Order: sequence, then C-alpha cells, then structure tokens
Amino acid sequence: MTLHKGSCHCGKVVIEVEADLDQVIECNCSICSRKGYLLSFAPRAAMKVIQGEDNLTTYLFNTHNVRHRFCATCGCAPFGEGKAPNGQEMAVINIRCLETIDLADVKPVPFNGRDR
Repeated sequence: MTLHKGSCHCGKVVIEVEADLDQVIECNCSICSRKGYLLSFAPRAAMKVIQGEDNLTTYLFNTHNVRHRFCATCGCAPFGEGKAPNGQEMAVINIRCLETIDLADVKPVPFNGRDR
C-alpha cells in the first residue's frame, strides 16, 4: 500500500489515502463520463480528510448509494463515500485529484455504470 495525497482544485480540501492504484475504474455513468472521473476504491478507514471537511458538500443522484463529496468553493470532487456490496464503508477516490499519480502509468478498466 502507498500513501497518496490529493486535493480539490483550489486546495481547500486535502485528502490522504493509503491504497494500491495499479488499476482504476473508468465508469460511463452520467456523472463519471461528464466529469471525467477515474476511480479507485479503498476502505473508508484508509482515507482521511486532512483539511477542509467544513468546506465539503454532498451530491446524491440515482440510487443514492454514493455520496459524491466536492469542494463548495471550486466544485472539484476528490472523493465519494459509499458501501461495498458486503456493507463495508468505502471511499471512492477520483485519482485525477491525487498529486502522486502519473495517469500514463494507470490502466483504466471500463465499467458500465450507465446501464445499472
């Protein structure tokens, strides 16, 4: 596991997540495709909001299974929160917001969220 640091665009929200990011999900649902998210999942306990918890707001849509968290100032969404099918609390990390990631080294795996 590697510790990754990231933030929203304006830097008011800062996160850290301990995760292996050798593979990420590229979902085609309406929100992910429009925003260009590349997602990685980690146990919620492996992610910490280091700064800006009070500047986060939440967007819910469709089944409301994922709480899309974004900065109220710049609108950037570094992560979401939800539950895995087994009930485990999960963090959904937008790896485009992580400072330590070279996207050329990441293999996106397509996921058909549009038809769910």
